[in-house]
Amino acid sequence: MYQEERMLSILDYLKEYERISVDKICELFLVSRDTARRDLVKLEEEGAVTRTRGGAVLPQLRHEIKSYQDRLNVVSDEKKRIGKAAADYVGTGDVVILDASTTVQACAEFLIEKHATVITNSIHQADILSSGAGLDILLLGGKLEKDHRFLYGSAVVEKVSAYYADIAFIGVVGISDQGLTIAHEEDGMVKRKMIEQSNYVIALADSSKFQKSEFFRFAKLEDIDLIITDKIPDSLVQEMLRKHEVKLVVAER
Repeated sequence: MYQEERMLSILDYLKEYERISVDKICELFLVSRDTARRDLVKLEEEGAVTRTRGGAVLPQLRHEIKSYQDRLNVVSDEKKRIGKAAADYVGTGDVVILDASTTVQACAEFLIEKHATVITNSIHQADILSSGAGLDILLLGGKLEKDHRFLYGSAVVEKVSAYYADIAFIGVVGISDQGLTIAHEEDGMVKRKMIEQSNYVIALADSSKFQKSEFFRFAKLEDIDLIITDKIPDSLVQEMLRKHEVKLVVAER
């Protein structure tokens, strides 16, 4: 098969499945990884695809990440169910880390009646939790990311390293075999340190996050103990999680 024919077939595949990996191209067309990458490079040069870590997506899928306030206005039922299921893992006296994602904020809303210590770099999370009489709240200080309302930088990373938590709740933009990814590197560096300082790590992700990758990888799959999502993912995702020994919980409707 000529390169032009392969490229058309790759685009047909993307129209149906929305993303394709280098390995999948090798499998479909019996070509080497170098050939598959060259096909994707040429397709990107022509503006037909956007390359990702390990593959490609159609350009419109790489949409601009909305501001935090925009995302707050569209917190879905799915995220609320995930947040409620996550809050059930917090016991009396636990030390809990919450990152700055909107799905984790949905968890924060169900922690109000708990008796625990909460560490966060999110202004919104701290504000929500401040009404909890039994909660001690530690807001990590650093540089303010104005659009997304979180604190970041070396001061936040250094402060996190002074604490040890029972549980960390981490939001994510993409989960794939390559790991957990996020759009903003500065946010990702804080998440990475939160994971390192926690005894048990729970990622909160609605089903749209599976088999997607973003700009910055902040964790490998094996760094995560559990993923809470809103519906059972396909068999490929389930096998991927089993391979990396990540437990999966589906929040009940």
